[in-house]
Amino acid sequence: MIDLSGISEVMQRIQTIENRFGIHPSGGAVNFQQTLQTEMKGDKATPESSQHLLSGGIRTHAGTGKQSASTGMMDTMITSAAKKYGVDPRLVSAVAETESGYNPKAVSDAGAVGVMQLMPDTAAALGVDPYDTQQNIEGGTKYLKNMLDNFGGDVRKAVAAYNAGTQAVKDYNGVPPYAETQNYVNKVLDLYR
Repeated sequence: MIDLSGISEVMQRIQTIENRFGIHPSGGAVNFQQTLQTEMKGDKATPESSQHLLSGGIRTHAGTGKQSASTGMMDTMITSAAKKYGVDPRLVSAVAETESGYNPKAVSDAGAVGVMQLMPDTAAALGVDPYDTQQNIEGGTKYLKNMLDNFGGDVRKAVAAYNAGTQAVKDYNGVPPYAETQNYVNKVLDLYR
């Protein structure tokens, strides 16, 4: 049985956040309080689903079940971009966590930038500023959607292409035999599940 003793406080906090950002049940945006109430009826929630819902449906901060203000805003950006491009927000979140640990200031040795680790040329082709967090997430989500479309919705191939490039996945008809890409795909899919 899950300890639900603090659930009313959490639901009040969610309502405050929803009100602050104008999220209403009839407005088309996700109403997390309503989702939480639905999931909690009959004590059918699992520890994993409770943590998932308490984190706004995407993730928690440092495994504590709590979010910082910037974490909540990041989740909102991810959810918005995912909805815009028709990608599961959990997949976008898994890619963001694997790419940068959600760090908007991350820069790789290869020059990839931001939360979704966009290369400057890729960002330019997508029409986004990779140094702007919201645009970076939008661009990465759009790119991920392109990879999903290129590979007929095959998440494994799309994630591999996000890391290694479309041509490498086509050349090997699947995840390329590169240790980095194989580890990357496994980590994203583990987070996504």
